[in-house]
Amino acid sequence: MLIFLLKLLLVALIIFTGTTVLAQSDDKKIIPPATIKLFAPEDVEELLIQHFKLPATILDNKTKRSIFMRRAKQEISELLATEGYFAPTIKLQQHPQQDLPTLEIEPGTQTLVGKVTIEFQGELAIDAPQQRERVAQLRRAWSLKTGEPFRSSAWESAKANLLADITREEYAAAYLVTSQATIDPNNSYADLMLIIDSGPAFYFGELTILGLDRYQEETLNIHSFRTFNPGDPYRRDLLFAFQTSLQNLPHFSSVIVSTDADINMHKAIPVNVTITEKKAKHIALGAGFSSNNGARGEINFRNHNFLTRAWDMHTLLRIEQKRQTFSSGVSTLPNQDNYQFSLGARLQRTDIENLETINQRISLSRSHRTIKTLRQLGLIWQREEKNPSGGISQINEALALDWRWRYHTVDNPLHIRRGNVTEARIGGSQQLVSDQSFIRAYTRQQMWWPIGKRDVLYLRGEAGYTLAESRFGIPQEFLFRAGGIQSVRGLDFLNLGVREGNAVVGGRTLATGTLEYTHWLSHDWGAAFFTDIGDAADNWKNFNPEIGYGAGIRWRSPAGPLALDLARRNKTGTLRLHFSIIVAF
Repeated sequence: MLIFLLKLLLVALIIFTGTTVLAQSDDKKIIPPATIKLFAPEDVEELLIQHFKLPATILDNKTKRSIFMRRAKQEISELLATEGYFAPTIKLQQHPQQDLPTLEIEPGTQTLVGKVTIEFQGELAIDAPQQRERVAQLRRAWSLKTGEPFRSSAWESAKANLLADITREEYAAAYLVTSQATIDPNNSYADLMLIIDSGPAFYFGELTILGLDRYQEETLNIHSFRTFNPGDPYRRDLLFAFQTSLQNLPHFSSVIVSTDADINMHKAIPVNVTITEKKAKHIALGAGFSSNNGARGEINFRNHNFLTRAWDMHTLLRIEQKRQTFSSGVSTLPNQDNYQFSLGARLQRTDIENLETINQRISLSRSHRTIKTLRQLGLIWQREEKNPSGGISQINEALALDWRWRYHTVDNPLHIRRGNVTEARIGGSQQLVSDQSFIRAYTRQQMWWPIGKRDVLYLRGEAGYTLAESRFGIPQEFLFRAGGIQSVRGLDFLNLGVREGNAVVGGRTLATGTLEYTHWLSHDWGAAFFTDIGDAADNWKNFNPEIGYGAGIRWRSPAGPLALDLARRNKTGTLRLHFSIIVAF
């Protein structure tokens, strides 16, 4: 199956590449014959080639040359002025040893920024400590500094950024009264002057909610998601945070949070929340394939208005080659303190590395989420039937507390180029309510760094330890195995652990890491080079790290990154193909 998929992907690439080449060969660009030569300094030559149109026919008489030069002087002067050249010399020369005339451009001295004057009107101009500090901060942040080249694009960008910085906090109605650049052609300086009226300071008022039909405002408790209170100073980032919190709710397909910068209401501007609701109930079907668990199919039912309380009820049936899962659960809406409660049940069977398990689980948890963090405390009961091939079958039960903390800051959740994710978990149980007393600790760190314009360096590390007299009597979920995707490539899924008979079972120690470099050949396609290392064992004495390394293909699919990796296990030299993709329909 894997070989077939690989061949299919290669054929698709060949067809795609061949089609592209043919398209390029059939659409050759016709280059017109040269009519004139262009001579200019390197720093402006590219600008002129890109934006100035040379004559289509040869200038074989005085009239044509005169008409062309009038156009050339006007257009080239305007182009060079955008780069700070205000006194260019433009000549059309016919040299005896050359067939074509030469258009010679000497841009002159580039104009630099001279004195910068930024004045304020309105409430921001009041002589008070807070206003003085804000004004000083805005002036320091001005991007077009004295001595820098004066370019039109930089001038416009600096003005826009300054106004955005002012309207971002408190002064939502600020506007540019006047802006002026005075050019001194003799000294090649441009003195800049701006006057900005901040208007009054704005403060948040009450919410106005539009678009609710299926749900009651009191049931959803939208006010509890608010990141500000009435009377707080206006800040645009608080509006965005409020909008993101509402958008993350499964009840809405879109949310827009906005205000009107009406100076007559600046002491309490209404905050408008415009909502588009989703259907309360829906069924989703899906299929996918992973080299970890093989092919899969699933059906997922969601009810976002369970018991007409806007609770989220979900039921999932997922069938994979190595794992089959049926789960159901209910989650409440976050309360005024942003705490959410969940109750869930799961029945799961797995058959991985000659270890068959049948697991029943019931969990109750309390979660607190922000834009970047998750804190969760749960109580989990598990009953597990463990059947290792060639080993002793067992039934293990545990009632455990589990605490989890996760922090993430990434630039793009689907296609990360910069960011990090940190996770820590700790839990355990006493023998009074379980077959074995244990304490389990786990931590994971993932980091992404941008390299150059496109490339990404990725670093991952994880470690775990279960403190107990023995691994026996502890369900596999509270122990550790390793190998496969997001672990140690070059080995089969969960191939690293403790041998029991012919099976691999979980141990009490874990440590793995990844170093990966992705070079993007285009926006969508890239090549990755990686090294993984790690092991899972029953104790640190028996810990013997495995190394896997290799290369792969990356594709930015609409659903997230697709990875096709060929990895080599260092100890044995065996090669394994790792493939992960999900297709929903």
